[in-house]
Amino acid sequence: MPLAWVAPPRARAAESDPWPVRPLRLVVGFPSGSSADEIARTLADPLAAALGQPVLVDNRPGYGGLLAARLIAHSDDDHTAALLLNLQLTVAPWLHAEVGYDPARDLVPVGVAASTPLALCASPDVSWRSPAWWRSLAKLADGLRYGSPGVGTPFHLAMEWLKAQTGWPLEHVAYPGNPQVINALLNGEVQLALLPPALVAPLWRVAKLPVLAGTAPGIGALLPGVLDLQRLGVINAAYDHWYALVAGRAWSAAALLRLGRALRQTLRQPAVQAALQRQGWLPGLGDSAALQRRMALLTQQLRPLLERHPSWRLP
Repeated sequence: MPLAWVAPPRARAAESDPWPVRPLRLVVGFPSGSSADEIARTLADPLAAALGQPVLVDNRPGYGGLLAARLIAHSDDDHTAALLLNLQLTVAPWLHAEVGYDPARDLVPVGVAASTPLALCASPDVSWRSPAWWRSLAKLADGLRYGSPGVGTPFHLAMEWLKAQTGWPLEHVAYPGNPQVINALLNGEVQLALLPPALVAPLWRVAKLPVLAGTAPGIGALLPGVLDLQRLGVINAAYDHWYALVAGRAWSAAALLRLGRALRQTLRQPAVQAALQRQGWLPGLGDSAALQRRMALLTQQLRPLLERHPSWRLP
């Protein structure tokens, strides 16, 4: 499936397009209080100021964010955008049996809003703590167990991709959610897990939950002193978790340019950056070309895994 984005057919000169002429609806595929909801509400007021129109957050939870992706993919309203999880923008057709849209054809990238490295956490009873612990992992005969919130979740796919890069013999154990994964780590039921830095920070700060590394640069801004895998010597292991702002095919080129400009202006504000960091996120660039590169990279990382494991395909 090609990822190249083709310009919308309704392109018009910017000076002739009065967009926006009414409030912008920002669809979020997760419920109130979720990470996606917090990011959207952090961006809403500064975006509104930049656009000169209110920005209304519209929570449409369901199927791991897939309902929101379908809504924006089939929307003919050029005042409705969405904040989508990276998987909805990339490997959704290989992850879901009936995705209901084509990310490359039906979604128009505006920019990454926020991203975060994942924290590679260990059970407190794991004994190895050498600077080259990752080499010890690869040499284990029987392997260790890692936890995730289930097959097809971002944390499961990230760990499986990391296993493919490193040769770590890790057995997957699924739990209902990340809080249960943390309990399993603390109880020694599993030895490793990839988790959001914001979720593990309180236990990490009081030395109850070890964090071995972050999966991408920037982890030190969220968990000071923690290094990313690349700096520890694990080559080609960079992986991060992100949300992006996207529009539908009904949008004009001028409207897309204005929304992209407003997003970049918003993400440059120190108050917005501080708020995102408190939530455990790093501000994105808000750049369409950078988002397309991320989409291509994540598809390249995960698509081969999903094709080799058809049992991971979700209903």
